This record gives sequence, C-alpha cells and structure tokens, in this order.
Amino acid sequence: MLNTIDRILVAVNNLDEAEANYKNILGASKVNDYESAYLNAQVRVMAIGSSWVELCQATGPGITEDRLQKNGEGLLFGGASTATLNQFVEHLNTKGIKHTFADQRIYIGGDLLYGMPLVVSPPHPAHAATEPTSIEFLYELTVVLKSSWHEVADHYTDLFGLNADKRVGITFPRFGYEGSLLMFNDEHLDRIELSEAHDPAYPMGRFSAKQGDGLYMCYVQTNDLADVISRLDTHKCRWTRRTDTPVERDGLWIHPSALNGVLIGVSRTSLAWGWSGKPELVQPLVD
Repeated sequence: MLNTIDRILVAVNNLDEAEANYKNILGASKVNDYESAYLNAQVRVMAIGSSWVELCQATGPGITEDRLQKNGEGLLFGGASTATLNQFVEHLNTKGIKHTFADQRIYIGGDLLYGMPLVVSPPHPAHAATEPTSIEFLYELTVVLKSSWHEVADHYTDLFGLNADKRVGITFPRFGYEGSLLMFNDEHLDRIELSEAHDPAYPMGRFSAKQGDGLYMCYVQTNDLADVISRLDTHKCRWTRRTDTPVERDGLWIHPSALNGVLIGVSRTSLAWGWSGKPELVQPLVD
C-alpha cells in the first residue's frame, strides 16, 4: 500500500533559521506555510528534489512542543505516500490501529509502530524548485531497534501491506547492527530500514539503550555529492565520510547539528542498490 518515502516532519525552534539551514545545505526550496491544529504548529514545507521536509514550530502545548521539550529539535514524523489513502484507512481499521485524520492525511503514533511516528499522505504535487539542489529524493526511514527486527518486520509488513519476499537482510559491522530493508517495490529504493542494535560501543547501540525503539535518521540520494560536500564545508558543518578514498565520491552522513537535530545519510545516484538487493544497478563512477 505504501508507494514512496515522501517526506519528514522536523520539530524546530525557529522556522526562519531552520529554513536557512535546509536551503544552505540541501538546496531546499520553500513550497508553502500552513497551520496544523493536530501538531499545534506552524509548518513550513520545503522541497528537496521530489521529496518534502516539513519544518514544524510549536505554537502551543502539543505534539511538537512535547518533542522539543523532551529531546530538542529533530525528527517528529517520518512520511510515506499511498495512492489509495481510503483503502489504507480501511486496512488500519481492520487491524485495530488507532490513527488520526488531520491535514488531509493520516497520523499514526510511534507507540503503535515501535517508535516510528508516521504520517501517510496522498502523493503530493510536483514543485518547481526555486533553489539549485543536487538532492534527488528521500528514500529511507531508519528505525533503530532494541526489539527483535524479525518481530518488527512482520508487524510492518502486515500493517503496511508490504511483500515479505522483498525484504533484504542487512548486517553492518561498521555500525554494530543487523536487520532488514523493507522494500516497497522492485523498481525504487523507497523502504524502511530496521536496524537492531545493542552494542553501546556504537551510536545506534547507545540510542537503543537510552530510548528503546525509535526513528533514528533518514537517507537521501544526490546526483552531485561534491556539491553537498562544498555546501557543508562552506557553512562549517560536521559530516562523516563513507569511504577512505582520497576524495569522497560515494556518500556521507550529515551530523544532526547541521540540520536541526536530524541525522541524514547521503548516497550518490544508484549506490544504495549495492546493499538493497540489486547490486547490478549500481552505476560505476566515471573519472
């Protein structure tokens, strides 16, 4: 039922400052502003490639302010699209999953999704970018787990109408976790990553020890990694290399301090297929 990872919602202290960060680092373009009674927030929608980032500034007590007071700025909801929202609602009802319809979409609390608060929307209209950007799209929500990834994978597969045969097992000793990619379809990278991590020697293990299961980060694809690196360096933002090559050309991770508490992985075009079940689709680098 889910088609794409289409957005993230980010709790921020100041919309203008957050807009500048996402514009400077990711080349995000403003789409519009709206007020959400459900989030009790003023929301600024920013386009990054074909995906959206919704910056949420609290206007009073509620979901957004609670997030800011408890953990500071950062991910408030992950977002996915479905072309059959009414059918998805009926499916949630048959499963007894509590949800809220607001802002023309469905909100599901993280307590029902192993720490991953999720908003499910109809596909959003294309936006003509007003800023130059090398970001193509969001493609992953990453959930760090203290729970068994097998258990969570079964729950998500059933709830989101996914195909269990499309799961791709993953093990990354570099980060001390194992788990699965829940791929939405065969043609696109859109997925939810489940990362079961317990070792406190690694950041993910420390996260699960402190917070249990939770939405941890997201991934975007870029067609010009050098542009992203230049933006990060120009604005003196922290980032971590993916490889130890003389010049980083494959990917990186943007430190949460750069983007209002959000950890974002960046990979070059097609690279993520290398660990997503179709390594033959990875385009070789051209010198």
